[in-house]
Amino acid sequence: MINLPTWDESLIKKYNVSGPRYTSYPTALSLQSGYDVTALRTAIQSSSSHSLSLYVHIPFCHQLCYYCGCNKIVTRHQHKADTYLDNLELEIKAQAPLFAHYQVEQLHLGGGTPTFLSPAQMSRLLSMLEQHFTFTPQAQRSIEIDPRSLADNMLEHLKTLGFNRVSFGVQDFNDQVQAAVNRPQHMEDVIALLTQARELGFKSINADMIYGLPHQTPESFAQSIAKLIALSPDRVSVFNYAHLPDKFAAQRKLKEADMPTPEQKLTMFKNTLAQMTEAGYQFIGMDHFAKKQDELAIAQQHGQLHRNFQGYTTHGECDLLGLGVSSISQIGNAILQNEKDLKAYYDAVNQHGFAVHKGMKLDDEDKLRAAVIKQLICHFELNISQFEATHNLDFNTHFADALCALAPLAEDGLVEITAEKITVTSKGNLFIRIICMCFDAYLQQQLKTSRFSRVI
Repeated sequence: MINLPTWDESLIKKYNVSGPRYTSYPTALSLQSGYDVTALRTAIQSSSSHSLSLYVHIPFCHQLCYYCGCNKIVTRHQHKADTYLDNLELEIKAQAPLFAHYQVEQLHLGGGTPTFLSPAQMSRLLSMLEQHFTFTPQAQRSIEIDPRSLADNMLEHLKTLGFNRVSFGVQDFNDQVQAAVNRPQHMEDVIALLTQARELGFKSINADMIYGLPHQTPESFAQSIAKLIALSPDRVSVFNYAHLPDKFAAQRKLKEADMPTPEQKLTMFKNTLAQMTEAGYQFIGMDHFAKKQDELAIAQQHGQLHRNFQGYTTHGECDLLGLGVSSISQIGNAILQNEKDLKAYYDAVNQHGFAVHKGMKLDDEDKLRAAVIKQLICHFELNISQFEATHNLDFNTHFADALCALAPLAEDGLVEITAEKITVTSKGNLFIRIICMCFDAYLQQQLKTSRFSRVI
């Protein structure tokens, strides 16, 4: 279990910069066009895994949430989901034979709003997946849920389809905040759904919250977190809102004058950390909390936590196959991404059965740096001699550039570096992304062309 963060205002002012979230290394920003199904076949051949994690992107939403930076299509036309499933079926039929020797251990539906699908459409999707892929009997099946757009009896229906994990997008319980971001919802409905999910026997219930939205104050957000804790979800993600109106047009509808100051945002996270810890949750890292008996917390305690495009996970040894528009796969030594535009995705799967458009082949150096970053971001320490033995290298020589970049962070007490270990301190775990950035060989070029969210 990691140390709880120690707050040092001077360090926070100095280091609260922007940086990647490292759901992969290299990050998706390194992907280049010109990749296709040949790259996918080569990636599968390069992999030693026979375990698969499936991600299906459902891009549709009934209503636009102004803060959202996801790849989504806002529509009220339910038939558009039928067309999407028609095309998804083409992709599934083309992809699945390549993974005949794999067993699916994880399925995750994200978006957009996966529960945009009607019960009949959801049944069709699961039927397609089960017909063409081999699922283990104990496979994790999780889905993201907007509490406001759930068809009657959908939770029961999801349970009958084998879903055993649900993630509710709550964001905030305050009416003024919800109105400002165009996401009004009734707390009674959220309470009813979480209660129902627990009664139905879902193994894990997650809730997502966001701080930094218009009209939020440290006091109001503390009240929202208190209400959430009373609902007792198994896991909680508390995300820092990244305001990037140049990149996401909907965010231009939000008034910056109504948003909390950077100092208020820091107070919100500090309060949240105290509230969650006091309520018995383990701080997993960055913006994730889990009950101590949750398998995510247990995996971290045993040094077995992983991180991939779905965030912290217990199934990092699985290859990840993304299906649907904009989905990202990580298989063997490659990261591959489907077409981001819906029409381009439809055209690709109709012509080829595949929509791979961008990608990157990881070389040995990429894999080494990915291993360091994963170890630090999941477990907050790295045993240097073990790493040297595993990878047959001299750590200090090989990562001389990274250690040089780490030196000022060590002087400020964010990390401790000895001959045996790199240890992230309680002062430093708030800044784990910055510590990982020291090992990122691609970052300087990306900082010139991209904007990231702030680390706190």
